[in-house]
Amino acid sequence: MHQWIAELLDKTNLDPADIGEYTGDNKTVRPVTVATYQIITWRPSKEGPFPHFQLFRDRAWGLIIYDEVHLLPAPVFRVTAELQTVRRLGLTATLVREDGCEGDVFSLVGPKRYDVPWKDLETQGWIATARCTEIRVEIDPEVEIEYAVSNQRQKYRIASENPAKTAVIHALLEKHADDAKLVIGQYIDQLETLAEATGAPLITGKTPNAERDRLYGAFRAGEIRTIIVSKVANFAIDLPDASVAIQISGSFGSRQEEAQRLGRILRPKEKDSHFYTIVTSQTVEEEFAANRQKFLAEQGYEYSIIRWEEDSSLVLDSGAGCLA
Repeated sequence: MHQWIAELLDKTNLDPADIGEYTGDNKTVRPVTVATYQIITWRPSKEGPFPHFQLFRDRAWGLIIYDEVHLLPAPVFRVTAELQTVRRLGLTATLVREDGCEGDVFSLVGPKRYDVPWKDLETQGWIATARCTEIRVEIDPEVEIEYAVSNQRQKYRIASENPAKTAVIHALLEKHADDAKLVIGQYIDQLETLAEATGAPLITGKTPNAERDRLYGAFRAGEIRTIIVSKVANFAIDLPDASVAIQISGSFGSRQEEAQRLGRILRPKEKDSHFYTIVTSQTVEEEFAANRQKFLAEQGYEYSIIRWEEDSSLVLDSGAGCLA
């Protein structure tokens, strides 16, 4: 929300007094009011009314903008489509959903008015050129037996948290020592271990907003070159200088998450950006990774597949090649 308010003040002639912030801590309603899906759809009980929803329903709003509109078909957020306005607008860079309900956006908001491929934006200089690389590592012998006897869901987590990934992460951090880097993962235990091993700060959903702002500010200023982040990096972070993203674990085969994480490093800059995904080979993680590649391939990105050798070198996997 703070990013939206900052952008509105920067890109329009609105006065700060014209913009209200409607949150759990600050319920200010102004001619332009910024709120989250969560606050509007909050209710004290599962069957109870939406106490904040009525406030927006009672006013004659001229325009409602749904950011990240691909979230709208989710049952918990769908109710926000009932807000009545003269005009409504949905924004998203990733109109994909794993439940196949992305088409519901058009019935909830309206028809598509504008669409442009990411590669066109890249060609025109609006976003950075990105190079996508999947690095495959062997499973650590210490967890190989545990993996073999686990169920499918446990197998995915064991493969995702494979300790053998640590050496690859250290090598990539060293290779891009002078770049602004994001290390992104799904599992907090894995991220905490990595933060301790690298000395890089960790941001999760439990990190206080003031501490997040401090770390993001230090990152933008170049005082911190690496930040480790959980799923909070999928949405709502504005780090324009980030040029390297290292994905160490994710939400199964989510194409939408893949695109969101790539988007963290697509702000235009003078040099290419790099998006790395570290995957445990010959495991279910590799199978899910193939699904996550689909969105990038559909957008026209080349996707190189590389394997990590025991001698700590990166060797092109001739059996995999590239997806174009």
